[in-house]
Amino acid sequence: QVQLVEAGGGLVQAGGSLRLSCATSRSIFSLYTMGWYRQAPGKQRELVAQITIRERTTYEDSVKGRFTISRDNAKSTVYLQMNSLKPEDTAVYYCNAEWRDANYWGQGTQVTVSS
Repeated sequence: QVQLVEAGGGLVQAGGSLRLSCATSRSIFSLYTMGWYRQAPGKQRELVAQITIRERTTYEDSVKGRFTISRDNAKSTVYLQMNSLKPEDTAVYYCNAEWRDANYWGQGTQVTVSS
């Protein structure tokens, strides 16, 4: 069974920073594109950032220049460094692993940004 174990959410003031982490097995990490999605109340889940095994990255427009996704192959962990946080970044953040037709999700971690 594939597990994606997330950590790092919490409450922060606007302008602050948080770092999310997501650990999984080596077999998954060596093959899958890893990403972070978020879902705010009443909204659809959206892609925030994604990183391929070749470390090619993509970002949602509103987080460009503020968020950085990275992966540590030795630890089979993907990170999302979030700086200059805004209240509109408040959401549940989900780790995702995808490869061909396979798609796995973490349990989600709450990020709340107060104004």
